Amino acid sequence: MLLDQLRAAFQEVAESPSPDERFERSAGAYYEVELRKGADAENLDKKNSGILSGAAKRDAETEKLTAVLFVPDESLPVLETILEDYRAGPLTARDKPQHKSYVEPIEGIRRARLLSFWTDNPVALPDDPQAQIWWEVWCTRGFEGEVLEVLAQLECQIADDDYRLTFPETIVVPVFARRTDIEVALFACRGITELRRGSDTPSFFMEEERENQHDWASDLAERVAWPGADAPRVCLLDTGVNRAHVLIEPALAEADLLTANPDWVPTDNQVDSHGTEMAGLALHGDLFAALQDQGERPLRHRLESVRIMPADGFPPNEPARLGTITSTAIALAEIQNPDSDRIFCMAITNEEVSGERGTSWSASVDRAAIGRMEGDDANSPRRLFFISAGNVPAVMNFADLQPFENYPIEDPAQAWNALTVGGYTQKQIIDDDGLDGYQPMAPMGELSPYSRNSLAWVQGKTPVKPEIVMEAGNRARSVNGQSLVSCPSLELLTTGSEADRLPIVNFAATSAATALASRLAARLKADHPNYWPETIRALMVHSAEWTEPMWQRLQATDSLREKQRLARCFGYGVPSYERATASATDHLALVAQQVIQPYRRKITIEDGVKTYSKGFNECHYYPLPWPKEILEQYADQDFILKVTLSYFIEPNPGRAAAIDPQKYQSFGLRFDLKRPQESEIRFRAGINAEEKLPLGLATAARPNDSGWQFGPSSISAGSIHCDQWIGSGARLASRDLICVKPVGGWWKERGNKAVLEQQARYALVVTLASPDVEIDLYTPIAAEITPKIPVEIELTN
Repeated sequence: MLLDQLRAAFQEVAESPSPDERFERSAGAYYEVELRKGADAENLDKKNSGILSGAAKRDAETEKLTAVLFVPDESLPVLETILEDYRAGPLTARDKPQHKSYVEPIEGIRRARLLSFWTDNPVALPDDPQAQIWWEVWCTRGFEGEVLEVLAQLECQIADDDYRLTFPETIVVPVFARRTDIEVALFACRGITELRRGSDTPSFFMEEERENQHDWASDLAERVAWPGADAPRVCLLDTGVNRAHVLIEPALAEADLLTANPDWVPTDNQVDSHGTEMAGLALHGDLFAALQDQGERPLRHRLESVRIMPADGFPPNEPARLGTITSTAIALAEIQNPDSDRIFCMAITNEEVSGERGTSWSASVDRAAIGRMEGDDANSPRRLFFISAGNVPAVMNFADLQPFENYPIEDPAQAWNALTVGGYTQKQIIDDDGLDGYQPMAPMGELSPYSRNSLAWVQGKTPVKPEIVMEAGNRARSVNGQSLVSCPSLELLTTGSEADRLPIVNFAATSAATALASRLAARLKADHPNYWPETIRALMVHSAEWTEPMWQRLQATDSLREKQRLARCFGYGVPSYERATASATDHLALVAQQVIQPYRRKITIEDGVKTYSKGFNECHYYPLPWPKEILEQYADQDFILKVTLSYFIEPNPGRAAAIDPQKYQSFGLRFDLKRPQESEIRFRAGINAEEKLPLGLATAARPNDSGWQFGPSSISAGSIHCDQWIGSGARLASRDLICVKPVGGWWKERGNKAVLEQQARYALVVTLASPDVEIDLYTPIAAEITPKIPVEIELTN
C-alpha cells in the first residue's frame, strides 16, 4: 500500500503544471507522511540521501502525527528499496522484516500541500490566494538562499538579515507575500520545512516578557562578538548615552562619553532624552529578532557619544549657537580618538524650522563634511553625517493632520553634504492590549507616518531630501478612522536609558531610521576601510531601492517633473547592506575614487597684452567595458544601468545662495553617458568645447537621451546625484563611455588662484544589472579590466 501511495504521490507531483511559468519544478518533492501514535518524525530522515523531515503536527484526538518529508527525485529509489525490503526482503537474524522501525510507524503517504507545512492556528491561514500577510518561512540551513531567490523573483518583501532568526539547523525568514507566492516557492525550491503566520511583535517584550527583560538582554550580550578598539565608530551627537547598559558598555569606552559643555553630565538623564535608544539601534539594529536568536552576533563597529543637548537644570541651546556646538562636538570626538574612522549621527533638529535655505547650522555641517571646519587644516578628514529629516507631530486625531507638503524637512537636514534620512515602514501587525480592530496607518512599504519631505521646496534650486528612508515604525488607526495612536507593536526595540529598570524599550520615528542608517554605513566602512566618506555615501544611495508601493507611484506617471517630486518624499529608496557590498555575476558594480581640479585660470597673450580668464579645467572619462557580444545576444532584453556621483562641496551661505545653487556650492559635478547612436568623437565634442571635430564632420545637436528615471534636469542642486537608465541590450552596447564633468560654483568666480584652482574629490558608482534573466556579466568584464577602472583626464575650455 505504501509503495503504491509513494509512487502515486510522485506521479501527481511530476504531472502537475507549474503554478508560474517562470519556474520549473525543483529536483525533488514534498510528501506528507502520516505516522501512528508515539512515532518520531525525525526517524524518517536519511540525511546522506537528502531525505529530510520538516513540519510535524499531532492530532489532538488520535495523537497521530503528520510530517512533511522532502525527497530528492534521485533519492526516491532509496525509499522504494526500504519499503520493498520490508515487504519481501529476507528477514533479519531475529526473524523480523528489514527496516521494521522505519516502516511500521508509517500509515500513509501522499503529496504535501501548503496546509501540510502550516503549524500555526488554521484560522490564521488566509483563504484568499492573493491575500498578503507576513509569513514566517522556516528553512533548512544551507537551503535558505534557494528559497529566498525564488521569493525575490516573485517580488515578495523579504525581511533584512537583522530580522531573521538563526538556529543550529534552521533559519526563520519573515516574508511579506501572497499565499499563491508561497505555493510557487514550495513547487520551485527545496529547503522549506515549516510555515507560520508572522505574529510576534515588540509588544511581546514590552508586555508579556517585561519582567524578564534583563535575562533576554544578558543572553544577547553573551552572544555578541564585541568589536576591538580600532573598529570604526558611530559618533552620536545627541542627549548622551547610559553606558551602564549591558548591550552598550563593551562597545563604548568611558573615555568616549563626551559633552559639548563641560558642565553637562554625559548620561541621558532627562525626560524625553533618546541618546541610549539611538545607541542601541546604531550598534545592534532593531533588537526584536536579535533577542530571540540563538546564534553569535558579530559586531565590527563601536560607539562614541558627544552630548550636544543641555542636561537637566541648564538653559536650552540658543538657535544661533547650534552650528558652533556641533563643530565643538566634532572636534572633541576627533581629539579623543584622532586615528579612528567615524560616522556622525545626529537625530536632533530645529523643530518647525524648515530647511529650504541654508542656515548657520546646516552650513556648519556642510563645512565640517568637506574638512573646512574652523581649526581644520589640509590634512583634516572628510566627515560623513546622517541627519534625521524631522518628524510629523504625533497627533491623536486624524482630522488634525495637515496636507503632506505642509511638513517640510527641518533644519539642519537641508545640509547638502549630509545624508538626510526619512522613514518608511514594514510594521503591519498590531497586537497591543486595547487596540482590537485598529489598522496600521501606513500600508506595507509606504512612508512612515512620522516622515517629513521636501515637496514645498523650490524644485531645481534645492537638493532632493531625504535621500534615503529606513524603518521608522508605524501608527495605528481606529476602526472609524478618526483616532491615531502610537503603540509598541508597530515600533522598533532598542536599549533603554533606565537600564536597571527597563533595559528594552520601543522606539520609532526618523530618529530610529537615522540610527539604522548610521549603523549600515559603519558596517560598510568596516568592510571597506579604504573607501572615502564620499564613497560610503555613494554606496548607501546607490544600494537604495524603492519598495513596491513607491515604484508603482513612480511608474504611474510619465512626467519626469512629477517623478522628481515623488523623490522628494522617499528619496532613492531603502538602502541595503547586501546590495551595497554585492558584486554578483548578474549585478556588476564599478567603483571609482578620484581627484579632479574643476577650474583653472587661463592666460592669453595678444599683441603683447596678457589677459586672465577663468574657466573649467578638466573632465574625466571612464570607459565602460561592457560585454557587447553578450548584450547583442539579448538585444531586446531590458538592462538597468544605475549611476551615482558623490562629492562634498564647500558652502557659501550668502543671500544669493537661496536664489542660485551655484552661489552656495564651491563647485559642482555632473555625469554624462554616451548616447546609443553617438560616436565617441561627437560625445567628447558635445561635452568639451576644446575638443575639435575632424575636418568634414559638421557639428550637430546631440541625440536625445531618453530612458532615465529622473532625467538630467533633476540634477540641479545638491552634492549627490543618482539616476538609473533602463534600455535594451542593443542600445546599451554602445553606451560604453561615461564622463564626469564640472559645472559652476563660487570657486570659479574668485580671482585668487589658490581658491580657483583647488582640487576636489568625488566617488563614482556604476551598476549594470539584468533583472529578468540570469546573465553572467561579471566574468567577461573581469577578464578585460584591471582592478581599478582607468580614468582619462581631458582639459576643458
